[in-house]
Amino acid sequence: MSQEDELLKLENQLCFPLYVCSKEVIRKYRPLLEPLGLTYTGYITMMALWEQDHINVKQLGEKLYLDSGTLTPLLKRLEKNGYITRTKDPGDERSLLVDLTPEGRALKSRATCVPMQLIESFPKDGGENDIDVMELKHYLDVLMKMLSE
Repeated sequence: MSQEDELLKLENQLCFPLYVCSKEVIRKYRPLLEPLGLTYTGYITMMALWEQDHINVKQLGEKLYLDSGTLTPLLKRLEKNGYITRTKDPGDERSLLVDLTPEGRALKSRATCVPMQLIESFPKDGGENDIDVMELKHYLDVLMKMLSE
């Protein structure tokens, strides 16, 4: 097999295991988030709002790496569920502000168990297949920073 053939093998790609892992981790979140009435993107949006409430849509999209085509319908669903409000920014009528409602703030306490439940859902056999989730997260953070510079 030529070097070019090796380079194009799926098993030799960085993107493929990242894609599969992302998809599978999000799948593991689904049963944890269903009782909260959230999708994965709804969950990360709520986490961003729990960190910083009263934020404009553009800033929220930048924080989440989501474009307006993805964020707008998501925010509409969260608003319909009573978790957020969207209002025009009095200082810039072209900008929308997103605020948590009391229900959205209360949801935070119900969501605190989700991160540990996710970590606990990873199989542990005491062998080489065990991973240190925080170490893995560190390397993913480094990779994300490298790619966004």
